[in-house]
Amino acid sequence: MADLIINNKDAFQTWGAKIGEGFIDAIFAPSPLKEFIENKSRLENGKRVIYNDPKVDERDVTLVFNLEGISQADYLSKYKAFKTELEKGKVEIQVPSLGEEIYRLTYQKSTSFAMNTLRTFSKLSVKFQEANPADRT
Repeated sequence: MADLIINNKDAFQTWGAKIGEGFIDAIFAPSPLKEFIENKSRLENGKRVIYNDPKVDERDVTLVFNLEGISQADYLSKYKAFKTELEKGKVEIQVPSLGEEIYRLTYQKSTSFAMNTLRTFSKLSVKFQEANPADRT
């Protein structure tokens, strides 16, 4: 069973991509809530806060991927293909060990990159936005 599925593809088999440091913590973190409705009146102490039917807000999430190849050519090919997949914009990520949820993310940018001297392994940090965290069916 795949550890990471991106756009319905086994990430390791397709791009040599694995879950990196802090990945699980970042993707599994709770979503923020939208601001509650508030009303301040000069006729009342403090303010009124309406807690009925809270809604989740969009969230930004930074995920770390480890990419590897068996040779320099294999790695470069997989890395370029992975970049192309991200640059499509819509990225659906599933982590089977966390359940069947599919995280629908929008690629924003790469925030850091480091490659080994043999050019067969890299660590890539990518910033995404999850527009609607309630839509994970």
